Amino acid sequence: MPDEIKERLQKSSETCVQSYEAWRKDEKSLPARESLQEAIHELRKVASRLEIELAISERDQMAQKPIPIPPHRNANKGRNKDNRDGGKKPSKKSDSKKPDAKKSDDKKAESANDKAPKDGKKAAGGEN
Repeated sequence: MPDEIKERLQKSSETCVQSYEAWRKDEKSLPARESLQEAIHELRKVASRLEIELAISERDQMAQKPIPIPPHRNANKGRNKDNRDGGKKPSKKSDSKKPDAKKSDDKKAESANDKAPKDGKKAAGGEN
């Protein structure tokens, strides 16, 4: 296949140069302009095929080498002997104890309201 690409590249580049020269001689000529555009298009197709072959070659070479693990993805990051939990971050549930404390305050307030008189009058000597 590389020989085929080489032949197509040489042929299309020669055609493109010839079409360019013909167009330069008579820039107002519509057939010369169209011929040059077709030659440029063919040259682009060959160049695209060459890029594909290059990418395939790079992919094959990269498959032979193992890809190193980046430092930010390394499994041993942040772990040391003093860290007993294995470098894991605490879960969000254990971090947020404030809502639980608020619930216990609400229960205290409810129990105080339960002791209040039901007729809507305030008890003497205290706030509700």
